[in-house]
Amino acid sequence: MDPTRDNPLLRIATFWWGLGTFLIFAALLCVIWFFKNEAPDTMEEAAAKPRYETRAKIDAAQAANITPESLEIGITTVSAKLAGWKSAAVEKPEQIVPGSETANKLADAPAVDTSAMDAAPAAAEAPDPALMEVGKAQFLVCAACHGQAGEGTVIAPPLAGSDWVVGPISNLIKIQLRGLEGPITVAGKEYNPPAGMAPLSYQTDEQIAGVLTYIRNSFGNKASGVKPEMVTPLRGEVGKPMLKVGDLTKP
Repeated sequence: MDPTRDNPLLRIATFWWGLGTFLIFAALLCVIWFFKNEAPDTMEEAAAKPRYETRAKIDAAQAANITPESLEIGITTVSAKLAGWKSAAVEKPEQIVPGSETANKLADAPAVDTSAMDAAPAAAEAPDPALMEVGKAQFLVCAACHGQAGEGTVIAPPLAGSDWVVGPISNLIKIQLRGLEGPITVAGKEYNPPAGMAPLSYQTDEQIAGVLTYIRNSFGNKASGVKPEMVTPLRGEVGKPMLKVGDLTKP
């Protein structure tokens, strides 16, 4: 038997050499992990990477094609033109701000004669299919208050079976352009919405004609269609105060 195997000092030295080698190896692994390991990208960083890459490409393309001198000249030229421009007069009535000087002038303008459009027969001809499609799309806004089937809600009276809907066309056009507030009686029942109907004058003449044609020929209603040329002469109503029932022509 080798006598060195029974030497306790040799065994202790061997143990410490082995332990030291293990610790050195572990330390090297920790150093390598510390310098090589990267924290995983967060969702924000992952989403931002494509934007950064695109921004870098744009910056590179601009740098290659636009010199700082030409950019400075362009900014100076455009700024000078913008500073010299003057405000253009309002030409579209739907752009008129309620309560403005232009709106006040319109309020004092003579009323448009609507007798011809109001005298149209109740259902002289089938409504224009194209206008009905336009109106169906626009009615999505109206349905929020009047109900999907025109049944009415606590916010607005019903359109189905309403004598106002199938009555004088000018009433409906003015309501679209000016809004309506206060109590109103529909089919013998009084409705007093908590808030008035806001003007929808942002709609084009075709859109207004379309949605009015749609409600006059839906939900059991049957009446003549509304044409865009009927809306145009009443654009002067935009900017005037909200209508009340007393301002309308009785059906």
